[in-house]
Amino acid sequence: MKLYYSPGACSLADHIALHEAGLSFDCEKVDLKAKKTETGEDFWAINPKGYVPALRLDDGEMVTENIAMLSWIAEQAPQLAPGGAMGRTRLLEALAFISSELHKNYKPYFAGASDEDKAKAGEMITKRLTWLAGTLQGDYLFGADMSVADAYLFVMLLWARKNGVTIPEPLPAFLARMMARPAVQTAMKHEGLI
Repeated sequence: MKLYYSPGACSLADHIALHEAGLSFDCEKVDLKAKKTETGEDFWAINPKGYVPALRLDDGEMVTENIAMLSWIAEQAPQLAPGGAMGRTRLLEALAFISSELHKNYKPYFAGASDEDKAKAGEMITKRLTWLAGTLQGDYLFGADMSVADAYLFVMLLWARKNGVTIPEPLPAFLARMMARPAVQTAMKHEGLI
């Protein structure tokens, strides 16, 4: 299995989740501007969408998009998903919220938008983070155990910190807990982020 990633991009969530799951995989860095992998492959040929994350499974199947990839990882490692009759639904609900209400709101920070547009985006991100902070059920989104959704939230909080977006309580402590996890350390070291 091979993860295609760009350092510090949203693919970091999948990188972390794969380590947390204990799955065996290789990584290949992608230059998103040049659309080339570190081995010189044309990334458009690997993922016609042209962006990370992308995960080539052992059978050759390609999975893209964080919601799909993180959901697939949770299927392989059920300990990374909430339990109970509604566990799968709640996981997808959290992943969709993080993707549509947090991830997409960072676009002005990556698209060279005006300071005014960035400030508006920052306010919306903080508003969404405040709501999400109120749903924590313990140390993590679903209680005492980390889920794949926590890996995605972690990346969104790294982006908030990097861009000066206010991170509401108790999310700074969540960020610190995540940062201390061995899988997070491994993924971030591999990507050259720490």
